[in-house]
Amino acid sequence: MFDHVKIGVSDYTEGKNFFLKVLKPLGIEIGSEGEPSYGIELCGKNNASLCLCQAMEPPAPLHIAFVADTRQQVDAFYRAALDAGGQDNGAPGLRTHYHANYYAAFVIGPDGHNIEAVCHDG
Repeated sequence: MFDHVKIGVSDYTEGKNFFLKVLKPLGIEIGSEGEPSYGIELCGKNNASLCLCQAMEPPAPLHIAFVADTRQQVDAFYRAALDAGGQDNGAPGLRTHYHANYYAAFVIGPDGHNIEAVCHDG
């Protein structure tokens, strides 16, 4: 549905470093980067991207879910997020109230964003 989504972070360096560490297990890499006011584009394999830029005002917390190809990627995402300073908001596991194979993990990032990795395969 989306080509890209751009969000502001209160500390560009901290936000950039956090997302790079957290999203590395999902195969997401830097597509391009400019000045903090322009930001950084983080790209996945489907050409959709998340762009981060220096916010002028404190950003409102969002829920952002990233696709993981495997449950092992969800686990690696969660470990990387905690290592990068994220706060636990739901350890890796099945969330069968969504559907039978919904395997996800949730962390709270530096700006209060609820960051999720989800694998829909069994």
